[in-house]
Amino acid sequence: MSKGANQKLKMLYLVKIFMEETDDEHELTLAEIIERLKYYEVNADRKTLYLDFKELERFGLEIIGEKKQRNWYYHLGSRDFELPELKLLVDSVQAAKFITDKKSDQLINKLEKLVSNYQARKLHRQVVISGRIKSVNETIFYNVDMIHEAINNNRQIQFKYFRWNIRKEMELRRDGDWYEVSPFSLMWDDENYYLIGYDSKNSQIRHYRVDKMLNMSITEKIRKGNQSFRDFNLPNYSKSLFGMFAGKEMTVTLVVRNDMVGVFIDRFGKDITIVPVDKEHFRTSVTVAFSRQFLGWVFSLGDGVKITGPDLVVKKMKEEIERLQKQYGLLNQ
Repeated sequence: MSKGANQKLKMLYLVKIFMEETDDEHELTLAEIIERLKYYEVNADRKTLYLDFKELERFGLEIIGEKKQRNWYYHLGSRDFELPELKLLVDSVQAAKFITDKKSDQLINKLEKLVSNYQARKLHRQVVISGRIKSVNETIFYNVDMIHEAINNNRQIQFKYFRWNIRKEMELRRDGDWYEVSPFSLMWDDENYYLIGYDSKNSQIRHYRVDKMLNMSITEKIRKGNQSFRDFNLPNYSKSLFGMFAGKEMTVTLVVRNDMVGVFIDRFGKDITIVPVDKEHFRTSVTVAFSRQFLGWVFSLGDGVKITGPDLVVKKMKEEIERLQKQYGLLNQ
């Protein structure tokens, strides 16, 4: 390719250079800008660059020039997103449980392109969350988009719904039959996306984990359940769902009935240990923020779960049981 062959792309390459290589702490001289344009096979001189900078400012870019000793230094000023704002977005992407590791990396890479290469390094792995449990369903973004489209067009959706089995495999509910739901709202709770929809088969409002939906599509059927949703209080519904409170971190061992394995994989991830105890139960050890709320969570699972260690946690559970017995008049006070 001959020298200056990309001359028509000069302004675009200038924007690229300013976007990627300059910020409030990193500047370029005119000679350095000319050298970088040469790399892209674009000719430039000082006189034409001054005019180019004015044109970029007319377009809306803030090109800041500052004289230091004998040289002028130039950098891009304000951007659509400031670095602190992007740090918040990166933190949210990394923390979101429903976003897969692969999709998290893709989104963060795109966010990094909104700042200079130097600032991008500050964004990369801005938050490190040890052992973060992430979704394994790559289609969740398309599911969310399709749900919004169905709501806007007043249509029902159909999908297949899975749960985890004892072999840590996806197992379709209802023997693989389709779920037909009238979607009305998406809710964020306990670090997961939920669809709130009307199940006309059972005449009930129900919620579904979006990352557990497979093969979703929009049907031609008009949504049902409008009257039910007029009387529905979403904030109160959200408060009724389980949330873990903070506490001292420790490893707790439990014996769990096999049909409860999905509950534990959802909460603690697929890397949990599963050791068979008998034909109907397995043993697992999980790290939790130990608190009364954790004991309440175990209570809520009924006779399908039993804490077996450590002794301190077993003791606290017994004390909690005695407290409840006294509270409800089942023991003499």
